[in-house]
Amino acid sequence: MTFLTLLLQAPTSGGIMQLVFPVAIGLVLYFFMIRPQQRKTAEAKAFRESLVKGTRVVTIGGLHGTLVEVGPETVLLEVERGQRLRFDRSAISRVAGSTTTGETVATTNA
Repeated sequence: MTFLTLLLQAPTSGGIMQLVFPVAIGLVLYFFMIRPQQRKTAEAKAFRESLVKGTRVVTIGGLHGTLVEVGPETVLLEVERGQRLRFDRSAISRVAGSTTTGETVATTNA
């Protein structure tokens, strides 16, 4: 018998350990990838539902403006001197002046 034949005929050991490793990987994936993404999606949905007229916002394309009209599916954004553009609610990224990473913007006076 060759060494390879002996390895192939070796009895399997660990029974329950063979299940623990895949389950552990599944839990790690859930808690570090899936759950945070679900939380982020829920926060974005809550933010978009809380939009009110007069709020200064930034779109996902980087356009800054003030909400003039808020509808169930769309918003009307005034960008400059009466120029108004209609966007889907999902195009609103954040409130103008807020940072998404929680960083503070430092200003210096010269």
